Amino acid sequence: MTETQPILLPGSSPITSNPFASLESPEIEPFERSVRLGFIYQDLCRQLFIQHPGYEIVAEEVQLQSGKTTIGAIDFLLRHEDAIEHWEVALKFYLLKGGQWYGPDSRDRLDKKLHRMLTHQLKMSETEAFAERFPDVQKVIPKLLMQGRLYLNPFEEERVPEQCCGYTLNPDSVNGYWCYQHQAHRIGEALYKLAKPDWLTGTDEPENMLNAFPDYSVHCQSESGHFWMVVPEHWPT
Repeated sequence: MTETQPILLPGSSPITSNPFASLESPEIEPFERSVRLGFIYQDLCRQLFIQHPGYEIVAEEVQLQSGKTTIGAIDFLLRHEDAIEHWEVALKFYLLKGGQWYGPDSRDRLDKKLHRMLTHQLKMSETEAFAERFPDVQKVIPKLLMQGRLYLNPFEEERVPEQCCGYTLNPDSVNGYWCYQHQAHRIGEALYKLAKPDWLTGTDEPENMLNAFPDYSVHCQSESGHFWMVVPEHWPT
């Protein structure tokens, strides 16, 4: 994860590069309270920020309220080089189809997710609720870290977009493959299902061979180590 490049190339604020790339052999405790990727990833970032000499966690998972209504949450509030930064982090996996990047659950789409993070989640530190919660914080620098992987279907021709919502996609993150179930025989090697904690890094000991296709998307690692997402015929509808 420390070596993984973000899906979006840094350069335009608030998009940031991987802040953990300089960490050597960090010690990571497994997260066992949930199998949801978002919780696993956020806890991983928390552990890495704690071990990073350049960052101090001021607050995390801050629920902001207006009256009795929760208006949103902040992933991390960090102190870095005498500045306060508001970080939103996300681990996402998107498949290119018809010019759009869809998640395995096709209700999730990269452009929608990015727009939501830029226009809602990162704006939480500009709200009155934030100012009331942190009256001593006068200026906050927004940061967005979105890691993961982008997948192409090698059995279908499609132009790969270079941008999403005006931000440049990182070509190094386009290193996964996907296919429909009826195309899977063309892969030509065994596929092994990945547990969600292994979606980003894969595993050195694949053991759960994919022998039948369920009625949902399955994330796999091939015998040669490539990442494959096999989706049902009705995806992305």
